[in-house]
This record gives sequence, C-alpha cells and structure tokens, in this order.
Amino acid sequence: MTYVSGYLAAVKTADKQKYTDFAAEMVSYFKDRGAVRVVECWGEDVPDGAVTSFPMAVKKEDDETVIFSWIEWPDRATCDACWEAMMSDTSMEGVEMPFDSKRMIFGGFQTIVDQ
Repeated sequence: MTYVSGYLAAVKTADKQKYTDFAAEMVSYFKDRGAVRVVECWGEDVPDGAVTSFPMAVKKEDDETVIFSWIEWPDRATCDACWEAMMSDTSMEGVEMPFDSKRMIFGGFQTIVDQ
C-alpha cells in the first residue's frame, strides 16, 4: 500500500491564488522525488467546532481559509528521502510560504484501505 504525507494549514483567504500558484509549483518538486499524486484542497465547508475542528487545530483567523492536502508516495522510504532532501536543498532556502507554517499540522500515514 502507498504512504501518505498529509497536512492542514490556514491560508489568508485573499491569498488563494498565491497559495494555488505555490502549490502548483511544488507538484513537480514532489513528483521529481517520487510522489505518485499531490492533492491540494481549499476549504469550502469547514465548520468551527465546539470541542475540536480543523479551524481550531490550525488556529484559523477570521480572514483565513483552511487547506487540507496530501501527497501519495509509493512507500515510506521514498517519502522520507524526499523530505530529507528538501531539508538540505539550498534552492528551498528563502522560499516564502504563503501561510503561517508554525500553525501547519502534518504527518505521515500508512494506507490501510484504498478502494
């Protein structure tokens, strides 16, 4: 089964196109390093919760929208190699993230059902 890197963040709603452009540029970066698929989703029906929710998790502000995204990899080793290479890639230095990366939530997941 595949391995998935998932992430959740809050992006200024006014920066939707800026984020979309950034995400589109990153697709080739990840695919060149073995990603099978890259999916970026812009929040449309993401309600606030009373106890927990996506907006609460990323401390979404009133002028922001939640994004939910994932990258599919053939296996964890390919994923780990990409992230490791990215951390030492000098071309990534100075790349401005179109969101507050301190409030980004991310993790790696083993696929257990895929139908």
